[in-house]
Amino acid sequence: MTPATPMAPLVAWEALPLAVLLSSLLPGIGIMLLAEEQRRLRTWLNLGGALLKLVFVGLLLQGVAAGGSYAWRLQVVPGLEFSLVGDALALLFVTLSAVLWLLTTVYAIGYLEGGANRRRFFSFFSLCVTATTGIAMAGDLFTFVFFFEALTWATYPLVVHVGTPAAIEAGRRYLVYTLVSGAVLVLGAVWFQVETGGVAFGSGGVVDAAAAAEAPGRYLAIFLVLLAGLSVKAALFPVHGWLPVAMVAPAPVSALLHAVAVVKAGAFGVTRLLHSLFGIELAWDIGAAGIVAALAAFTILYGSVRALAQDDLKRLLAFSTVSQLSYIALGVALLTPTGQIGGLVHLVHQGIMKITLFFCAGLLAETVGVKKISEMGGVARRMPVTMMCFSVAALGMIGIPPVAGFLSKWYLGVGALEAGLPWVVGVLLVSSLLNAAYFLPVIRTAFLDAPASDVAWKSGGRPRRLEADWRLLVPTVLVALLSLLSGVFGGWAWSPLGWTEFIVAQGEL
Repeated sequence: MTPATPMAPLVAWEALPLAVLLSSLLPGIGIMLLAEEQRRLRTWLNLGGALLKLVFVGLLLQGVAAGGSYAWRLQVVPGLEFSLVGDALALLFVTLSAVLWLLTTVYAIGYLEGGANRRRFFSFFSLCVTATTGIAMAGDLFTFVFFFEALTWATYPLVVHVGTPAAIEAGRRYLVYTLVSGAVLVLGAVWFQVETGGVAFGSGGVVDAAAAAEAPGRYLAIFLVLLAGLSVKAALFPVHGWLPVAMVAPAPVSALLHAVAVVKAGAFGVTRLLHSLFGIELAWDIGAAGIVAALAAFTILYGSVRALAQDDLKRLLAFSTVSQLSYIALGVALLTPTGQIGGLVHLVHQGIMKITLFFCAGLLAETVGVKKISEMGGVARRMPVTMMCFSVAALGMIGIPPVAGFLSKWYLGVGALEAGLPWVVGVLLVSSLLNAAYFLPVIRTAFLDAPASDVAWKSGGRPRRLEADWRLLVPTVLVALLSLLSGVFGGWAWSPLGWTEFIVAQGEL
């Protein structure tokens, strides 16, 4: 199944990937130069950049589906280029980023209405998306590392935005984790270039199999150094500790960290490491892919167990991210195309489901002041639309059809059996049971339990309804619908699953 397009690319401009990058970079710089009170112009720059990025991404999607090729390169020093490519694999991540950036921008405008330092927030918000876009479209390891490090500095001001002692401490821990891992990643990139003579990404990997066969231990060591550099942002155990602490950030930031930017950058980096640098068959031959699969499987179960013990809703969602994100690493580490499709499509499915959950958590906190699960008794009677959206995404995380998460887990399970790894199916089943164990009680409490205070919740003897501002509610409903429709229409060639199958058919994995 491929997105068949009979027409030629509408735009053949090779620098289109650069235009995608600039569509968020220039608004971010422009917003930084505005005065705090220039709210209307700031909003237009935000929304204009987000809409323009969608247009450029749409042109890239059509062009790649029609067989077009897009690459922009700038030589930095002899032997090193700054390269951006718009291939099918990059576009899977870029499209997710572009769509969710627009919706999160609308949500953030409503969420931060009347708040302080909005100029700073939205400037770094745009720069964060710019770095994420660069990571997705990086054509080589040098460009990838550049944007990977830029993402750290673009997200730090967002983590500490509220300025409380807890936020400052979360930001400090975030910097310690990410800067150390960044230094390790740079070391690994330099070592990789010294051993292989290049840093370009290539379908099926670029490491010479004969050289690796002569010194498998050395190449495994290079792989593990690069993996260590990526693991913090990928939230793999045991370097996931920054993520739950970072939940002190505002809801739009939490949504961005968990669904679009930081953790997805790490997961996408693991995909590039396995498939664009080493090649999946070589990675298994030297034992590297097996280490990734085992580490991801443990992280899946560990994150789910930790989520069971949480009463704070955002911390529960954070540990859920630790677990769910490792489905991606586990899938792309499998040798079978079916398993790789399952892991890669979960990059999108997890993103749209998790951003739905964080949007809902933000609505509950801002509208009725509910932040803990123990405080959610009867909240669905007051905010029925919000809790319906939450329920759709939560059921998808468990893996209940027809929500998108079911397709991810199905493909992962089938792929694991095809690869002769039945233990992976066991991990998926146990994880789904644990997902149900911590998500279903939240839904039950919200819909069935009595409100904590009848006086506060009722008017004229009936439960009062008080949904959030439309700028908060509309994006939440849309991402919940995306979570559902991505599962219902998974067989459509232009769905996330259809595009992922196109990637594999093109030989990019």
